[in-house]
Amino acid sequence: MGRLDTEAMTGLVPDFLAVIHPAISHPSAQVEGFIGGLLKCQCDKSPVVVSVGSQASHNHLCGCSLCWKPDGALFSQVAVVPRDAVHVTENGDKLGLVDPSAVIQRYACRDCGVHLVGRIEASSHPFYGLDFIHTELSTDVGWEPPKFAAFVSSIIEAGFPAAEMPNMRRHLRSLGLEPYDCLSPELMDAISSHIVLQKQSRPRQRVEVAAE
Repeated sequence: MGRLDTEAMTGLVPDFLAVIHPAISHPSAQVEGFIGGLLKCQCDKSPVVVSVGSQASHNHLCGCSLCWKPDGALFSQVAVVPRDAVHVTENGDKLGLVDPSAVIQRYACRDCGVHLVGRIEASSHPFYGLDFIHTELSTDVGWEPPKFAAFVSSIIEAGFPAAEMPNMRRHLRSLGLEPYDCLSPELMDAISSHIVLQKQSRPRQRVEVAAE
């Protein structure tokens, strides 16, 4: 995870834009018909290369403490793509699991620490079949830009002053990124719908009542 300069955030944050995420300072436009590109870790030599054959979806900023963030950034930038569109093409031997017990199996480069792919192996999970990626690791132009900010209050755990959270939320809105303390309503609705379908598909248990 990137280092965070908490001293720079004492009192009023001097530069919200720089603190949020470096990619927000230089936003790129989504290109119609874009079909993916290459992601690379930050190693100068023999970087891990991941080929993604799909446009990203639900790209957003995430304030949770588990997602990989560039040095100095408060937020991660994370999106999802179909699992079958993701292929490690170079130096995959450098990848290792960050936490084998986590729901999202995050694969990071052992040398530079950058997370390349997050994968869910539990077939019952609402997001099974989708891989999590960080599009700023690609030099290809055309990826979907971030659309909202999730788990915003979690940046307090990284040292951001709680008193400055109203200012942070106002600034995120000024960038067109609605702040949530969970995922977006669209994704939360999808999760709840998945849970309902799972419950409906479970066979009902037969209850036998003993005769008196």
